[in-house]
Amino acid sequence: MKNRLSLISAVLMVVFTTLIVACANMGSPDGGPYDETPPRVISTSPVYGAANAKSQKITLYFDENIKLENAAEKVIVSPPQIEQPEIDAAGKKITVTLLDSLKPGQTYTIDFSDAIEDNNEGNPMGDYAFTFSTGDHIDTMQVSGHVLDASNLEPIKGMMVGLYSMGNDSLGNEFSDTVFRTKPFERISRTDSRGHFIIKGIAPGNYRVYALQDQDQTFTYSQNSEMIGFNDLTVSPSSRPDVRPDTVWHDSIHYDSVVWKQYTHFFPDDITLLAFNRANDDKHLLKSERLTLKNFTLYFTGSQDSLPQIKGMNFDATDAFYIHSTEKKDTITYWIRDSLIYNLDTLQMSLTYYATDTLNQLVLQTDTLDLVSRQSKAKFDKQQKEEYDEWVENAREEYRNQHRDDRDENGKKIKLKDEEIPLPPYPEKFMDVKVSNTQIDPDRNIDFTFPEPIDTLFAEMFHFNEKIDSTTVERDFIIKRLEDNDMIYRFYAEWQPDANYELIIDTGAVVSIYGKRIAGSKKTIKVKGLDGYSTLFVALQGADPSAVVQLLNTSDAVVKTVKAANGSADFYFVNPGTYYLRMFYDRNGNGIWDSGNYDLHQQAEETYYYPGALNLKAQWDVKQTWNPSSTPIARQKPNAITKQKPEKEKEVKNRNAERERQKKGKNTKNSRNNNRY
Repeated sequence: MKNRLSLISAVLMVVFTTLIVACANMGSPDGGPYDETPPRVISTSPVYGAANAKSQKITLYFDENIKLENAAEKVIVSPPQIEQPEIDAAGKKITVTLLDSLKPGQTYTIDFSDAIEDNNEGNPMGDYAFTFSTGDHIDTMQVSGHVLDASNLEPIKGMMVGLYSMGNDSLGNEFSDTVFRTKPFERISRTDSRGHFIIKGIAPGNYRVYALQDQDQTFTYSQNSEMIGFNDLTVSPSSRPDVRPDTVWHDSIHYDSVVWKQYTHFFPDDITLLAFNRANDDKHLLKSERLTLKNFTLYFTGSQDSLPQIKGMNFDATDAFYIHSTEKKDTITYWIRDSLIYNLDTLQMSLTYYATDTLNQLVLQTDTLDLVSRQSKAKFDKQQKEEYDEWVENAREEYRNQHRDDRDENGKKIKLKDEEIPLPPYPEKFMDVKVSNTQIDPDRNIDFTFPEPIDTLFAEMFHFNEKIDSTTVERDFIIKRLEDNDMIYRFYAEWQPDANYELIIDTGAVVSIYGKRIAGSKKTIKVKGLDGYSTLFVALQGADPSAVVQLLNTSDAVVKTVKAANGSADFYFVNPGTYYLRMFYDRNGNGIWDSGNYDLHQQAEETYYYPGALNLKAQWDVKQTWNPSSTPIARQKPNAITKQKPEKEKEVKNRNAERERQKKGKNTKNSRNNNRY
């Protein structure tokens, strides 16, 4: 019996010891060290850098179990594959199956970026690319750079970047810019979160570089809605030996030294592509809608040189509308003047306008429209009657309350029937008006925004006075409709800093095309004092005379815009704070930034950022010199206002070092506690 107990105890001890060892190998907090070694490739098929390869199946073997993070986004094969390759990661193996036929004499690169990690601890392998060739040698050249949004210099993540050779093709045809429209990229890469790209496996030669937001996976600029970037620079890859600093670590926390490490430096490494969406010149009727009885709106995909022609089919369209249009005539609202027309639930019309045909030519097109109002005449009348009935009921109730103690000649309380109660005149419904902020800067004015077109504005019914002590002094003013929005009127005056004004508007001073008047009102206007402002003087060096300079807040939003004059842009009445500067060259003089057009070989208008912040304080006059070419374009936009932040580079987690720090902290705490006694 004793021997049996001893045997059982021995077996249990072995099992217990085995469990402890197993737990330690798993990297438990109280066991052995965590695994901090990145996975390592131990063999490949075909071998790395193989020439004359034939297999479309590539297999990588690792020294431990691995996983692929976000392979669809991070793994890219060059030359590009029209049919997407199959990528499988299982255990200690990654298999890539190319479904496109292999091209002869090509260097193939499968760039995994930083997608490979070990399966347990997530230790990153680092950037890794596998390469082989179907020819007799490997092409090893690289080019790199950045892709930025042309409008705001934001880095663009996930943008395709590709090369076309400038040499003759297999048929002897010389390079043409149409290749971007007709032929897939020869070699490709994809931008990371910094907008950075590296195209690998390039043969010596001359190339053009393009960026493409490839929506249909054709690797060509096949849709005008795709974002693109291009330039006329010819890229010739080269390399030379170089050195760069490298840190030698003693452990996970301490380093011994910084040494200079030799490497091959590939050029060019500073290609910058400014990407844009094509200015929409495809002209089509996008949609039409009639939200209310009194108006309808037409939306076009591109700007129109002239207003469309409307012919009424169940009404006379001659002088029937008041037309409110955007500057580009791509959104047009028609306000119907005649009640006999707008009370029709359905307006039938033919619409003739210029549209783009399949050959990208402008031709006259006629559409037939049936515009049905979402608010029918019957529904509108019902709503009006309900409002009137509610008003009648309230008026009668108010009258009864006022005469609840009335008695007849016999002293009896009078009971009034509804029809015996006199009704006051139905109150006038005044037109709503939105007034911009009445506490203004000295260089601002006041806007009045109306909900429907204005027929008449009586300026003599506006009374404008400055308050000086206890008196008011009449001041001059101008009020006129804005050119780019004819439903907004701007009130101009010679505002004095730290002054108070009074604006009295009489009832009926403004009347709409439907006869609606505005109600009378009285507004107090306060102009801020000069002691609360800063002034910024920007001296431009080497800038184009068409420069427009914008003052930006910490959200990259425009605060003030100034057209440069005589090499300077001056900003007055700036509230204290932190600001940034952006500039664009207004080549066509329309006052706004314009995009480009590849088919017209037209770049977007150039954009620049001052590479630092400006701290403006009250009562300060700040002078700042700015040469937009002094800093490379890819490094101009300050990180503080860059919305596309770079992703944190993957690193070994150093969990062993963290555990050691925790142990040291615990031992120090215990030692202090012991010393207290």
